[in-house]
Amino acid sequence: MSPNLSLVHDGKKFLWDGQFYATREEASAVQADYQKNNFEVWLAEDEGKFLIYTRRAVKEVVVTAQ
Repeated sequence: MSPNLSLVHDGKKFLWDGQFYATREEASAVQADYQKNNFEVWLAEDEGKFLIYTRRAVKEVVVTAQ
């Protein structure tokens, strides 16, 4: 199995966290941890394994004049 390192879901780019999860329950627990840290998370299934794709939107950009 060779999952995509990144993908677009609902018009947003997500990156794979690099881990394979054996069960949906295991993946859901990790998904909840990511969400607590302000990540958007998309859970995917590939060949019986579960994959987590995450993204974190930029909330604020600070530009300083030099």
